[in-house]
Amino acid sequence: MRRHGDNPINHQPSTINHQPSTINHQPSTINHQPSTMQIPISIESDRLTTQLQIHGWTTILLPFFGTILALVVAWHSGISLVDIGLLVMMYSLTTIGITVGFHRHFAHCTFETNNPMRVIFGILGSMAAEGPMNYWVATHRRHHKYSDLPGDPHSPFIKGEEKLSGWRGLWHSHMGWTVDHKITNTFLFAKDMLRDPLMVKISKLYYLWIFIGLAIPAILGGLITQSWMGAFTGFLWGGCVRTFLHHHIGFWTIGSLAHLWGDRPFDTGDWSRNNIWLAIPTGGEMWHNNHHAFPNSAIFGFEWWQIDLGGWLIRALEKLGLVWDVKFPTPGMIEAKKSSNPNANL
Repeated sequence: MRRHGDNPINHQPSTINHQPSTINHQPSTINHQPSTMQIPISIESDRLTTQLQIHGWTTILLPFFGTILALVVAWHSGISLVDIGLLVMMYSLTTIGITVGFHRHFAHCTFETNNPMRVIFGILGSMAAEGPMNYWVATHRRHHKYSDLPGDPHSPFIKGEEKLSGWRGLWHSHMGWTVDHKITNTFLFAKDMLRDPLMVKISKLYYLWIFIGLAIPAILGGLITQSWMGAFTGFLWGGCVRTFLHHHIGFWTIGSLAHLWGDRPFDTGDWSRNNIWLAIPTGGEMWHNNHHAFPNSAIFGFEWWQIDLGGWLIRALEKLGLVWDVKFPTPGMIEAKKSSNPNANL
């Protein structure tokens, strides 16, 4: 795989190993077959299942009712520029945490960075309330290994061994899976994360980061407006509404809509698709077929018109020296994979 700034002709020995045959593979921690390792991909635990259900329903219902309350307050009192600013700020920060941090860095190792940046990415991603970081990484790697096959935690076509379709598939892949899926074996899919004490610590403090993510807009709203009402509406818009929009528009749509509707320029062996209409609110995540074709690429937008805010941020951080070893496919690799797809756009 080509790194940003490299001349693809003059690869050194350290980079020549990034061939097309390796770009499609996940980190070595997930390339083991359960039958070989005798390690199950999921864990049977009533306690963990109960925790999963409580977490899932809480992150579905509280942002929903908070959003309803925010709309009621706005109907009676209006919405201030402060509230809008807090919504945009917190949405942007948590989106960076998920798409650049959790997804591109931790789950796929598409670039290297220092520990302070890893901590920032880990905290911002945790504020999104999508699950503890190490579990998020493990579940996402599991999704790639079994995409739209038995074992995929959030496919619109299958749940365990049960085939899905229509509204049942849409519900399961969008948010039903958050309260009803077999617990991913983190020891199998995210062993590298568990070896890092700093990342383990961030994961263990998951609920603290959620609280801080809700407290920041409330505190800022109160300080800026010098009122308790400003703190309350800051909490509603920068906390509850932000989380609701982030989940339903920013990221749950990737597991659902991005496997149902859109273009398929690459044959990836699953039903991942590209969708331009949600590229901006997802930070570029909706170039989902591109991502499944080259999962180890830090850049998801391969065409000039494919808006990829997460990829652009990574390039900017690279220029600042804050990230390095940024991986992405060469134009030749992209064209070669496109030409091998007989079912493009089906």
